[in-house]
Amino acid sequence: MKKIKCPQCSGPSIWDETNSSRPFCSDRCKLIDLGAWASEEYQLPVSPSVDDYDDQPSSDSHNFTSTMH
Repeated sequence: MKKIKCPQCSGPSIWDETNSSRPFCSDRCKLIDLGAWASEEYQLPVSPSVDDYDDQPSSDSHNFTSTMH
């Protein structure tokens, strides 16, 4: 029986077929991780690219004109 560190709580987790929550130690840790993933807490750092600063308006942007009353 191999034991690993739970990625959520850092406690011991059994790595075999008897642990349906693996690599987590319990369903609780598994659900905490799923909740963090679903709420977008896990993000990869990115650097802005030239494409992020496009000068052309996008096709779904609204073109409003000012009107004097």
